[in-house]
Amino acid sequence: MNNIDKLIWNEDLIRRYDLSGPRYTSYPTAVQFDGEFGAKDCISAAEMCKDSTAPLSLYVHIPFCAHVCYYCACNKVITKHRDRAQPYLDRLYKDIKMQSDLFAQDRIVEQLHWGGGTPTFIADEQMRELMAELRKHFKLLDDDSGDYSIEIDPREASEETLKTLREVGFNRISLGVQDFNPKVQKAVNRVQSEEETRFVLDTGRALGFKSINIDLIYGLPFQTPETFAETVSRVLDMSPDRLSVFNYAHMPQRFMPQRRINEDELPTPDQKLIILHETIETLLQAGYVYIGMDHFAKPDDELAIAQQQGKLHRNFQGYTTHSDCDLISMGVSSISQVGKCYYQNHHDLEDYNKAIDDNLLPVKRGVWLTDDDLIRKDAIMQLICHFSLNMKTFGQQHSLDFAEYFEDEMSRLAQYVTDDLIQIEGDTIEVQPGGRLLIRAICKVFDKYIPAEEIQKGYSRII
Repeated sequence: MNNIDKLIWNEDLIRRYDLSGPRYTSYPTAVQFDGEFGAKDCISAAEMCKDSTAPLSLYVHIPFCAHVCYYCACNKVITKHRDRAQPYLDRLYKDIKMQSDLFAQDRIVEQLHWGGGTPTFIADEQMRELMAELRKHFKLLDDDSGDYSIEIDPREASEETLKTLREVGFNRISLGVQDFNPKVQKAVNRVQSEEETRFVLDTGRALGFKSINIDLIYGLPFQTPETFAETVSRVLDMSPDRLSVFNYAHMPQRFMPQRRINEDELPTPDQKLIILHETIETLLQAGYVYIGMDHFAKPDDELAIAQQQGKLHRNFQGYTTHSDCDLISMGVSSISQVGKCYYQNHHDLEDYNKAIDDNLLPVKRGVWLTDDDLIRKDAIMQLICHFSLNMKTFGQQHSLDFAEYFEDEMSRLAQYVTDDLIQIEGDTIEVQPGGRLLIRAICKVFDKYIPAEEIQKGYSRII
């Protein structure tokens, strides 16, 4: 089966199954996190994995942005005052030490990611200082073999900044673009020239960054199939290693900056479907592999190779090749995944600061995974990462009879078989080309926290 044959666009089924649903960066999802989970639970989690030699994945959240992008739903602090960064960093260093005291134990850090906000909001010297703190408390790799990435706003990255990032150990960068059309950019308050983006990309390549990702968003004000196709064409001319094409979820009741977007200027649902359809066709024709959901990669990219080998994984950073890592996250609102639990730091910066000043782990909420959660998580992750699940092998791994354990789910999957979204043949559930775009809907069947017919209004739409 060639790459283009791996997706089939069936508009009737897309409309029928395009309900709301989780993105399954975790299972259970963050909706199930409980405020009763606290610092004592983190200590218990650390005790449970104290003998682990598995590698670590680290995430660091820098919440500051100099400009507000109206579409953004990230946890951020909008400020022009760069001097606000250092007090935050000083507390972040304490957070790093507390987490390393619990989990480091000479475990190698295979994956590192700085997100935000805008990580490049902080000065170059502060970046060096932050990386030095991480190296002081965790065992970072020094041979450039790790997967060390950072999110970059091209408007906030000089050549000197890129040199600094490469020197301190980053080898992957992700660039926010969203759209190159000036009218769209003005409507969402993110005016960013193609030249700025191309400069960062070209400079990054010259400096030896081994992977460059570009983020696009469809569904923004004034976008049309024609204008977005032009943006995609200009991005393809830059030949990024990976592309993410996100659906804009307009939820102004939850995210205040989105209230500045005029809903009447958004493309219609029909226009959004056309934009998505044409974008997917263009990327596949250009040779990119559809990894899943919003993500595309070149065939020789690690994500594409890991998917072919059945080693792809998914966590709060999206698709990843590091399935055996515990994820330790530091900074305001960041989420960790350790052993059989997830936990999240305080969303509010003042609450985060107070906890750190009181020498407390800044944990706001979390959840312990039950045995059933772990079983369902495995099923969902296999489907969302590999579009396939062998029921016999799964049953042997979890000491259960798959058809018996998931009797209700198998009954509900019958309609998905009828609609040719999946095929159940022998011991295998195989997501069909027509079901790959709707993988979130298929995964929802195995989510015990979502009733079968319930539409979760708190989630973004699948398409």
